[in-house]
Amino acid sequence: MKHIVTFGEVMLRLAAPGNLRFSQSQQLNSTFGGGEANVAVSLANFGLPSKFITRLPDNDIGRWCEQEIRKYGVDTSAIQWGGDRLGIYFLETGAVSRASKVIYDRAHSAIAEIMPGTIDWDSVFEDAQWFHFTGITPAISANAAEVCLEALQIASKKKLTISCDLNYRKKLWKWGKTPAEVMPDLVKECDIILGNEEDAEKIFGIKSKNIDVTKGMVNAGAYKSITNQLRERFPKAKKIVFTLRQSVSASHNNWSAVLFDSDKMFVAPNYSITHIVDRVGGGDSFMAGFIYGLSQNNDNQKALNFATAASALKHTIYGDFNLVTVEEVEKLMAGDGSGRVLR
Repeated sequence: MKHIVTFGEVMLRLAAPGNLRFSQSQQLNSTFGGGEANVAVSLANFGLPSKFITRLPDNDIGRWCEQEIRKYGVDTSAIQWGGDRLGIYFLETGAVSRASKVIYDRAHSAIAEIMPGTIDWDSVFEDAQWFHFTGITPAISANAAEVCLEALQIASKKKLTISCDLNYRKKLWKWGKTPAEVMPDLVKECDIILGNEEDAEKIFGIKSKNIDVTKGMVNAGAYKSITNQLRERFPKAKKIVFTLRQSVSASHNNWSAVLFDSDKMFVAPNYSITHIVDRVGGGDSFMAGFIYGLSQNNDNQKALNFATAASALKHTIYGDFNLVTVEEVEKLMAGDGSGRVLR
């Protein structure tokens, strides 16, 4: 099987332990994470060949990060080296009615200062079948957006399957252009679009009147109008997927998804996640699960169910990476969510 290639920023994550506030923390736990890196690790963990492309500083922190990703079986051979620093994000995990909080420290990171033309995308895609990126990458800087467009144009020429997680991040779009000015040229190359109601509204101005997640109004059928509007703008997109997160509280979410393929709608089972360990990376684990599911039998419903179960389990795993097995996902899909001790 050929590689699934992902491209984006990976950061050092510094998190307050447990549910402590930053002001209470005497220490911060260090891990690594970033949308496309999270997808690559999940895919490798599921047994699929994945390759992660980024730019890291050639210092001890950059090498530590690369080793951490490589140890999960991800091909890191095409990572670019240069720049002065690795981006950082600080995480304070909320509880009950107190929301989690993310603070970014990623200005002038190695990938933000990547130069167009420095990655040989023809060589990167030589053994590839799929290219995945997120809306986070073009939000980092004008250069990162231009390199992302380079990759998409070559991936499209080579007829790779292309997927995008829209991933709107309000705090990142600071470099001069809005997502509405940048994202359409990127998304038009995509075969698969993943997002949620906020992504569609904040990036493209597309909204459904029947969705209000703050009031618990998350109805799968209400996404059909959003899908139709997205399909009109991006006719290449064969599959449009929405994750459905109803936030009862920071500690309790209901989690499902809906997929539209042509005129057919597929709805995933709903999971009530009542004691969330870590929800960061939930969407990335969904995307990886969906790619894996499609790679196995190209069955929309099975792929959607696998992705939803995989991402539900991610909420029980600390850190950005979803370190669950295919067997664990399939067990949950089969209805066993008991959590009984395996002896």
